[in-house]
Amino acid sequence: MFQSPTSARRVVVTGLGALTPIGNTVQAYWDGMMASRSGGARITHFDPEGFSTQFACEVKGFDPTDFLDRKEARRMDPFCQYALVATDEALRDAGLDPATMDQADKDRFGVVFGSGIGGMKAFQDQVINLHDHGPRRVSPFTTPMMILDIAAGQISIRHGLRGPNYATVAACATGNNAIVDGFLLIRSGLADRVLCGGSEAGITGIGVSGFGAMKALSTRNEDPARASRPFDASRDGFVIGEGAGALVLETYEDAKARGATIYAEILGIGMSADAHHVTAPDPSGEGVRLALNGALRTAGLAPEDVDYINMHGTSTPLGDIAESKPSKKVFGEHDYS
Repeated sequence: MFQSPTSARRVVVTGLGALTPIGNTVQAYWDGMMASRSGGARITHFDPEGFSTQFACEVKGFDPTDFLDRKEARRMDPFCQYALVATDEALRDAGLDPATMDQADKDRFGVVFGSGIGGMKAFQDQVINLHDHGPRRVSPFTTPMMILDIAAGQISIRHGLRGPNYATVAACATGNNAIVDGFLLIRSGLADRVLCGGSEAGITGIGVSGFGAMKALSTRNEDPARASRPFDASRDGFVIGEGAGALVLETYEDAKARGATIYAEILGIGMSADAHHVTAPDPSGEGVRLALNGALRTAGLAPEDVDYINMHGTSTPLGDIAESKPSKKVFGEHDYS
C-alpha cells in the first residue's frame, strides 16, 4: 500500500539542470520560453536532403570539450554528454559538491537517469563502420557508448555517487519515470538524495527516417519554427528534439537543515498503461485517466486543488485527442478554469 504524505519522508526538488534547443542552461531555457523562442530549424547534424522531414530541434552552440576531456568526449555518445552537462548544473544549483561530501553521504546518493533511445548515433556510426570496413574496425567502445544506462553510470563515476544507479526507459515518459523512481527511492529510505532526469540525442539519419516512416513527424519543412502545434486543428506530427534535463531530489529535512533552495515538493505519483497499441494511444484516454487519478490519490489532493497541468502535447492527430479527453474526465469543469 502506498504510504500517505503524512506518514512518509517528504521529497523536494533542490537542483535544476537543462541543455535544450532553446537554451543551454536552465536560465537560458527559461528565457527562451518566455521569449516564445522556437528551437525548430533545418537539420545540421547530417544532410537531410531526400528526407520527408528535414528539420528538428537541435541543441545549438554545444561543444563537449568545454566540459569534458577530448578523449573522454570521443568515447561518449551525445546523449551521455548532454546528461553529464545537465546533471553538473543541477548539482551546482543544489549547492552540492560531491568532491567535498563525506563518503557516507555519497553512498546514499543515487542516480536514476533515463533515455528513450540511448546512444543512437554511436550505434548508427558503428553499423556503418561494420558494413564499410568489417568487424575489426568496430570501436571497442560501441557497447558502452550505446547502452541506455551508460549515462547514469558515467554520472556516478564522475561524482563518486554509489547509491542506487540505473536507467529508466518508457519512451516519452522516460524522464518522468526517472523522477518517480527517485521519489520512491527516497520515500522508501533506500537513498537520501537522487540525481534524476533524462537525455536524448536521436537526431540521426536512422532516428529521423524511422520516425518519419511511422508518419509521426511533422513534414512542415517550409515553416520549421512553427511546425510543432499541439492541439491545433492543422497539427501534423511532432518535431524531434534533443537535449537533457536533470533534477536533484532530497528529503525535506536535509534540504531545510542545509539551507537549500526548495523549488517544489513532490506529493504524489500516478503510473499506468493503456494496453491498447504499440504506437497509437487508446482514443478514450483511459490509461491517462488512471495515471491522473493515481497522482491525485497518492498526493491526497482533490481535482480542484490543481492549478496547472503540463500536457504531453505530441502534436499528433491521435495523441492530442487521447490526452485532452481524460483531463476533462478527471477535472470536469475545473479543466476549463
